[in-house]
Amino acid sequence: MKTMKKKNNIVLIGFMGVGKGTIARALYKETGLFPLDCDDLIESAYNSKIKEIFAKFGEDEFRKTEKKLAKFIEKNVDNAIISTGGGFYKVPNLKKLGTIIYLKSDFDSIIKRIETSPNAEKKLAKRPLLKDLNEAKKLFDKREDEYEKVADFIVDVNNKSQKTIALKIKELIKDKI
Repeated sequence: MKTMKKKNNIVLIGFMGVGKGTIARALYKETGLFPLDCDDLIESAYNSKIKEIFAKFGEDEFRKTEKKLAKFIEKNVDNAIISTGGGFYKVPNLKKLGTIIYLKSDFDSIIKRIETSPNAEKKLAKRPLLKDLNEAKKLFDKREDEYEKVADFIVDVNNKSQKTIALKIKELIKDKI
């Protein structure tokens, strides 16, 4: 059986609301690599919003779909920027998808970022796991170390512009892509 080499993708992981999709679009401007958003792809597959998928099918079904998507990316996607959902880092083949960049931020900064965005209500509503901020903080605390363990690089995004973050990532991955 032949082993598949790691793809030339940039895979952005981190807690929900940290700005993975926004940074993917900023990276596109710096690298020319096309951005793909995992949550958008899953919403398209179901023709439903994430919160509706959670409500109708449950989190377990959503996580199974993430695993299917990860397999699809592994087989079919190269030279792209992959922005993932907050729990996507748990897919078994994550390391095969590309260079893993953990966008690190503290919990309060993430919540502030969401609450001060132009479409804050929409951003909060689309994240079912942010309904209860106390539970979300527990989830954040649990995931923080897990993100660090799977990441190839950690980029602190607190109080940094999109362009600054994108340029930092571009510098980190220059020999990989």
